[in-house]
Amino acid sequence: MLKKKYVNLSNSIPCLAPKKKKKILFTAAMAAALSCKIIFHPTKNKPFKRISHISCNMQQPTQSNIKVIINGAAKEIGRAAVVAVTNARGMEVAGAIDSYLVGEDIGKVCDMEEPLEIPIINDLTMVLGSISQSKEIAVVVDFTDPSTVYENVKQATAFGMRSIVYVPRIKTETVSALSAFCEKASMGCLVAPTLSIGSILLQQAAITASFHYNNVEIVESRPNTGDFPSQDAIQIANNITNLGQIYNKEDISTDSLARGQVLGEDGVRVHSMVLPGLPSSTTVYFSRPGEVYTLKHDVTDVRSLMPGLILAIRKVIRLKNLVFGLEKFL
Repeated sequence: MLKKKYVNLSNSIPCLAPKKKKKILFTAAMAAALSCKIIFHPTKNKPFKRISHISCNMQQPTQSNIKVIINGAAKEIGRAAVVAVTNARGMEVAGAIDSYLVGEDIGKVCDMEEPLEIPIINDLTMVLGSISQSKEIAVVVDFTDPSTVYENVKQATAFGMRSIVYVPRIKTETVSALSAFCEKASMGCLVAPTLSIGSILLQQAAITASFHYNNVEIVESRPNTGDFPSQDAIQIANNITNLGQIYNKEDISTDSLARGQVLGEDGVRVHSMVLPGLPSSTTVYFSRPGEVYTLKHDVTDVRSLMPGLILAIRKVIRLKNLVFGLEKFL
């Protein structure tokens, strides 16, 4: 809101404060730079008019909200993202992409109190083209599929937009191709195997523990069937592999299927359970004679991923290349 304030010249502009026996000339250029209006008091036989007072417009610079486009908006995680972005400071939902519930207002789909007046559209190019005309900062959040990620990021980059990719099982070749493309285009992109801050903290704790224990096994549970081992388990195993440690030396055999799958070449075992009613859980057991050190992380609601997403949106707008892993921002 524009506020008008009358101020004393010497108090409001220290560099113009008059010194003894010296006159100050407050020029029009100086007034324009400060958005001020000078009111002169007429004098007789004086080379300069005396300043009576100055009217200054004190206006804080405003910054536009980050425009966020959710690709995969009708999914459970997409709906949670719409609500989180709407409630976050400094950003707003600008587009909703999905092949499901096309034409429906995304606010109503998310059971929000009021509609957002943003229909779900099954045309990424049209949405990006429309939003790009505003010339404002925009981020595309991709919850789609590994097979479409590369083309989606290319389209977003073509319209001058950054991307956040949260797509499980994205291939290493795809990440490498995206990295080369973003580097050439000088456009930021985050590929996040997980958006859970708790999961990242568990991974970091596991790396620290791996230097102190010779035995480690990962036990995970999920309420529904899926690809196992999970991305979380694979990431933990990769993080603690090639650190100069061989784990579980007393039981390195892979003949018994009941002993779980060995990931990597350093003996890290993972056991996956599917039991309806259980939360998505990842537990890492480290041990040595007489001691067991346990790290555990449970996810009971997709909303737990939203703090990580909001952090990613705030950070990706400053990138000019691809970053792999939300942990780079923590």
